[in-house]
Amino acid sequence: METTTIRVDRCTHAQLVEMSRANGDSLTETVRQAADALRRLRLGLRVQEQYAELRSDPQAWADYLAEAESTHVGNGID
Repeated sequence: METTTIRVDRCTHAQLVEMSRANGDSLTETVRQAADALRRLRLGLRVQEQYAELRSDPQAWADYLAEAESTHVGNGID
């Protein structure tokens, strides 16, 4: 795997090292996990914003719910 260097302040470095040691991971793995967690968090926030925008328009929300119901596929448990 190819690597590169990033600069972080000492406090951030200390936090990353502490998390790495606590989980028995390498610093590289901890940074990878942190980046992935941040990516997922930001995606979730964007989805929340888009749902809020959709809900703010009663007709668009009703259309969305109707479409969701019409395309519902059971899980075989119900």
